[in-house]
Amino acid sequence: MTRIDFHSNVPDKIGYACRLVRKARAADCRVVLYSDDRAQLAALDQALWAFSELDFLPHVMAEDILATQTPILLTSNDQVALPHHQILINLSSVTPNHFAQFERMIEVVSSDAADAVAGRERYRFYQQRGYPLSHHTAEPT
Repeated sequence: MTRIDFHSNVPDKIGYACRLVRKARAADCRVVLYSDDRAQLAALDQALWAFSELDFLPHVMAEDILATQTPILLTSNDQVALPHHQILINLSSVTPNHFAQFERMIEVVSSDAADAVAGRERYRFYQQRGYPLSHHTAEPT
């Protein structure tokens, strides 16, 4: 069963996601980042290339021909076939259709009021279905 971690009160979802990806890659995990906002996904794509001078975070879109060979995938399509299922990072305000295929999902919830409400609804959704949940509140920067 998918383990789900909520990270709430996040002031900058893109920067926070980059730090999560760096940590996951340091543990040799494969990661899929999901957002239903294409502009957010494009910003994340750029941020992963420039995030750290010391860390290489190789990534492609999930539909790319190199997806099976790339440890970090980005997608706005929660119906796409994915080559790996270790960690899913959800940056959207909806429950991804394919979340149960993953060993672990990290829900990133911003400090925005509407995003927080959507995050609480997703938390209840997973809780009612018996998923193991944990909650972390982002430290202010």
